[in-house]
Formats: sequence, structure tokens, C-alpha cells
Amino acid sequence: MPKPTIPETMNCIEIVEPGGPEVLKPTRRPVPKPAGGEVLIRVRAAGVNRPDVSQRIGRYAPPPGVTDIPGLEVAGEVAALGTDVKAWKVGDTLCALVAGGGYAEYVTAPALQCLPIPGKLGMVEAAALPETFFTVWSNLYDRAHLEAGETLLVHGGSSGIGTTAIQLAAKRGARVIATAGSAEKCRVCEELGAERAVNYKDEDFVEAVKEFTGGRGVDVVLDMVGGDYIPRNIKAMAIDGRHVSIAFLGGSTAEVNFMPMMLKRLTLTGATLRPQSVERKGEIARALREHAWPLIAKGEIKPVIHATFPLAEAAEAHRLMESSRHIGKIILTP
Repeated sequence: MPKPTIPETMNCIEIVEPGGPEVLKPTRRPVPKPAGGEVLIRVRAAGVNRPDVSQRIGRYAPPPGVTDIPGLEVAGEVAALGTDVKAWKVGDTLCALVAGGGYAEYVTAPALQCLPIPGKLGMVEAAALPETFFTVWSNLYDRAHLEAGETLLVHGGSSGIGTTAIQLAAKRGARVIATAGSAEKCRVCEELGAERAVNYKDEDFVEAVKEFTGGRGVDVVLDMVGGDYIPRNIKAMAIDGRHVSIAFLGGSTAEVNFMPMMLKRLTLTGATLRPQSVERKGEIARALREHAWPLIAKGEIKPVIHATFPLAEAAEAHRLMESSRHIGKIILTP
């Protein structure tokens, strides 16, 4: 296979200043060069995620040394190798978790954070995998230690994270209850494996959980809302329950009575993925390859794609995400 020609510059999206979707502007930048242990990926599709929105409005700066180009997950082909990369070769197709730079025609990624495209998925579907699966696995299984037979409450069940968490937890033997904001979104959650979906606009999820579990409560809560959901989540939790915060769409502060935490022996924890080390992300990638990728390859788990946009229309993709009208993932296609 002839070595691909790599241009000097590439199309990408930059954040010209903190603000609304309109601050996402197409521009040209130099094509990055892979450092040791990295691969250069020609991007065929890139996922859009809530952290990208937070970065755009100035609330989630990239880690030191990481490009200011947004974008945390991509799928594409290996265009070049840095030194000491043995697991990949030029021309391989893959998907990858990146710390930034996904909204571009080329991006570098640590080889440890790259995964083969499972089964017969296309590039758009593959680009929907890394950010959500890395996040869900590391929080549900590494932090909360969710086990088969336990009950999981997923907030934001129709989001990219939610649709992933529902499918993965259900296929691995957990019982899932999810919240979402419309009858249509609730229907999708149940089709994906949730045994009960709660329209939070019409129902109290705490009461729904009590009814669903016979008053016992849930073993694990995966929460991206925060705010006044936190004390309500505690009410909905079973003895020895684990509460994992992964975002704070409803605010990062809450007034909480901690007595139930003591009486029910609860664990309240949380994490962000982006600042974690390459080695730690590599551990998550290995776990996904062993436990989740076979389920995707067999078609038992499928990424839910709501819409795709050309890279130059990243602003429209962000407007859709902020509208919360979507179900599943939004993808950019360079």
C-alpha cells in the first residue's frame, strides 16, 4: 500500500472566543505530528459531546499541552505513526479517545487510547463509541462496581451517555431504570433495555424507583444532572448504594442531609475522564476491548445516532445538542 500523502495544513474548527455556537468557526491549521507512542489519524467522523459545549462557553479548558481545537472522539484511518508504536500500522481503521482536536481532518491520539472498529460498524457509528463507552465503563464498573442483578438508575437516558449506559448495563445483567424528558425518549430508553423509563416532567423519579424496586431503592445512580437531583438520588438509593456524578447540567451545588448517607452506608463519588493519564485510559480501553467490544461486534449493543453534520457546520451541531431534542449521538463528518 502506498504511503498516504499528508498535507501541511487541514480544515478544522476553532473556538474564536467563549460564547454561543456561533463562536465555532472553520479555519485551517497545521496538521499535527505524532509524538512517541502516538498515531496520526485521518478523521472520517468525530463525536460531539457535552464537554465540547462546556469548552466552547469557557467552562472546561483543555489540559495543559492539549490543542484548543474541540472534539474528544474520532474514527478514521492511521495516516502516520510516532516512534514506539507497534500495535497499529498505516492504513488501519480505528476509533480513538482524544483529549482534544477531534473537530479536524487530522488528529493525533495515544496508541493506547485507540480501539479497532468492532464488527461491521461504519465510521459514523464508530465515532460515537469512545467518549461514551470510556466514560460509562470507568464510572459504572471501575468506580461504582455495578454487578449483574443490581439495579441502576440512569439520568439523561436518551443522551449519548444514557443510551450507552442502558445498553451496556442491561446486557451485563443489571436491571435499569432511566429518566428522560418526553414520552418518545422514554420509549427509546425501554427499547434499548431499560425496564422502566420515567418522564421526569410528569413523574417523580424517587417514587417511581420505590415502586419499581419494592421500596428497596437502586444500587447505583449514574447522574449527569446534579443540583437538586443529588438529595433526591440519595432518597432513591438502597443500602450500600453508590452514586456517581459525571456532569452537573443542573448545577454543581446542592443542600444535602448526609445522615441518610451514613445510615444507608452510601458511597458518593465522581470523575472527569479528560485529565486522566494515558496509561489509565489505556487500562479502560483494554477492559472495553475485552468486555464491551464483543457485544458491539455481535450487534447486541448499537450506538444510537441522531444526526450528522459536515465539519463546517459544527455550530449547528452544538445548537442541536443544547436544544436537547436529540436522542443519542451527534456526529461531525470531515
